[in-house]
Amino acid sequence: MSPDPKQQVPPPAKILVVDDDHEMCQFLADLLGEEGYDVEAVHDGASAVERYRTDRFDLTITDLMMPRMRGTELVKQLREIDSRALVLLITAFGSIESAVEAMHAGAFHYVTKPFHTEEILLQIKRALEQRNLQSEVERLRKEVQSRFGFENIIGQSTKMREVFELVAHVSDLAVNVLIVGESGTGKEMIARAIHQSSARAAGSFIPINCAAIPETLLESELFGYVRGAFTDARRDRRGLFHAAHGGVLFLDEISEIPLNLQAKLLRVIEDKEVRPLGANQSEKVDARLVSACNQDLERLVQEGLFRQDLYYRLNIIRIELPPLRERAEDIPILIEHFLRKFSDQVEREVEDIEPEALAALTDYHWPGNVRELEHTIERAVLLGKEARIGLQDLPSSLAARSDGPLPLASAVAKTYTLRDLEREYIMRVMESVHGNKTEAAKTLGVDRTTLYRKLEEYKFKG
Repeated sequence: MSPDPKQQVPPPAKILVVDDDHEMCQFLADLLGEEGYDVEAVHDGASAVERYRTDRFDLTITDLMMPRMRGTELVKQLREIDSRALVLLITAFGSIESAVEAMHAGAFHYVTKPFHTEEILLQIKRALEQRNLQSEVERLRKEVQSRFGFENIIGQSTKMREVFELVAHVSDLAVNVLIVGESGTGKEMIARAIHQSSARAAGSFIPINCAAIPETLLESELFGYVRGAFTDARRDRRGLFHAAHGGVLFLDEISEIPLNLQAKLLRVIEDKEVRPLGANQSEKVDARLVSACNQDLERLVQEGLFRQDLYYRLNIIRIELPPLRERAEDIPILIEHFLRKFSDQVEREVEDIEPEALAALTDYHWPGNVRELEHTIERAVLLGKEARIGLQDLPSSLAARSDGPLPLASAVAKTYTLRDLEREYIMRVMESVHGNKTEAAKTLGVDRTTLYRKLEEYKFKG
């Protein structure tokens, strides 16, 4: 079968090789060229910086020890030009000190001389896979932000990418959506994203917190009333279903609607008609329902506290938002986002966060989820005095170390590489589930194939 001319083959990855050893430079250029990469070679850091200013490379491979400009300095300069610059360092000094220096400079990883060709090709493949993943995440985020207009939807974890894709898929479907997740996970944000990306974007987005309105007022808020329906009804008032006509009605904390109102809500969903309090006739409405809940609705149904038929009508499409503790890899980019957001509120320049403070924030269980993290960073920025957020700027519940060093803080102190940290975490998860690979894969948020590959890579004998 001949290839489809419409299918575009992606261009080969562009790699810049930097080494003052001409023979090593030529060897790498030939090796990578044979692997299908687009390779360019230079022999000093200054030339590499100049080439990078005029062109962008998917990966730079550089020697650590070079005259005039060491590899670590080159990493810093490249990342000043391009914050996403991906650099793999080659060093003949395979000590912990050189590894730490490389990682602190912003390198993806390092390879020690002499190296096997399979080793460096594997590291190149991993580096480019990470870059492709970052590009895909950025593409999804830009698509979500450009279509949804929501810059606060932050996350590059597998679970959040699945949420992004589901939101993009269901936005234009004319069905009800139920968003479930703990308090503070961003349920209303997702609901607004669905609205903004749909054909109803020109219509109104009407949110209502069902838990915040007394039962006696909730019915009139939702359905409206006519003059004389009750003592204070001096004029007709249209309800929120009418206000959301042509748009989206967001029912937050849907589990708090009392049973008698649940029956009336079900009737509105089925008939697409609303009868205001005191009215004799119903009126047609066209509002899409997006509901949210932080409780177990299935349990409430079993306990007779929520109508089963209403649950099925609301739960046509279900979006589950993971708690922050289950996507800890998103915490650093969330922190970076909130630092940018709140740094404009203070006179000093807030540049970064210290490693120990980052470790404390990453290790914390975040019962209040993203909302709690946002408030924590806002407090640290407003009350802090230095350019970098430190442990002293965090609440005592995060900064305290009554049970010894925090796991990530300990890893920082031991100068673990990311590979070391991943290996240690996978091994501990395997121990905690007594070697059950299905449970381990579920805990780690990966499929079994990925877990098997990692276990083989790290030579796990369990």
